[in-house]
Amino acid sequence: MPVNQPRNPQPPRPNRPVKTDSAEAAVPKPYELVAFPTQPPKLEHPIGHDKFRADRLHGTIHLILKVKTAVHVSTGIVALGEDVKQRVPLIKTMIQGNSQTLMIPGSSLKGVVRSAYEAITNSTLAVVTKRYERDMPPERFPCRDKKRLCPASRVFGALDWQGLVQFADAKCEKAESVTGFMPSLYRPRPDQRKAYFISGKAAGRKFYYHAVKAVSGGDRGIPVQQAGTEYTFSTQIHFKNLSAAELGTLLIVLGQDDKHPMALKVGGGKPIGMGSMTVTIQEIERVQNLRDRYTSYQSPEADRLTEAALQKFIADVIKAAHKDLVLSPQLQQLADILKWPTDRTAPEGMY
Repeated sequence: MPVNQPRNPQPPRPNRPVKTDSAEAAVPKPYELVAFPTQPPKLEHPIGHDKFRADRLHGTIHLILKVKTAVHVSTGIVALGEDVKQRVPLIKTMIQGNSQTLMIPGSSLKGVVRSAYEAITNSTLAVVTKRYERDMPPERFPCRDKKRLCPASRVFGALDWQGLVQFADAKCEKAESVTGFMPSLYRPRPDQRKAYFISGKAAGRKFYYHAVKAVSGGDRGIPVQQAGTEYTFSTQIHFKNLSAAELGTLLIVLGQDDKHPMALKVGGGKPIGMGSMTVTIQEIERVQNLRDRYTSYQSPEADRLTEAALQKFIADVIKAAHKDLVLSPQLQQLADILKWPTDRTAPEGMY
């Protein structure tokens, strides 16, 4: 069986009629698709974990995430409001650390960043659920052979391949949370938009627009524990054996390209404008002299990039990304969707 084919191939789904009514058609959708590249991904052997390569980049990115519209990363648990110091009878809780401060798991951030990285490079999807197998172009199925990986899989991981980046949990710098009210949201309904399909196959990856503020469910909404606007989270991304282009692409997704300013979309409530977070890079701890780095309790000052040195380093690796890895049409499409700041408003009533 070819490596990237589904286990139980099904015949292509024919073009289907779009089931819309006049009310739904009048409401703008809060998302758009970033088109799949026309060429199949180039699958290559990953660099490996056996040693730190002298011609590659290693280190840690220290970053701050600032909430621009309320963020809720659900635990899947409904608790008594008094258990999380909120004045509602029941509430959907958000993940908290040992000190009861809000937290965004590193795995959640990694998924958000990976989806955007996939979109602007010629990569496969990380996951395809069985429900949508027959809708996906065969070349976009997840990589199954650890010796033949797409650009995103080489960096973020695939079956039997750990990847080259690790995302630490993001911890909120405030001790308290707030209560929001989220309206009930529809399940995804791709059958109701022609733009989802080309010749019976999915046309691209779906991303939600940012909005200036999130829509509230009001008294009829579902109470959710959330991080309020302007809350900040601190976290780190550890990387090893990345090429300059790979690190530059990661930084583009984190909104560090001045020509393509973007923010992340994190957690639940994306259709109603929730989850917008901007990224500030505080410093990059770059490991160059491995002997000195691992025989000392402190990193050499030359390895800590801040201010002007940091900005020059970021500009250099982003330039390499544009030259060697990033697809310009896809980057422009993604930047148009995720641009920040924005003047868009989230639609009410249809999600």
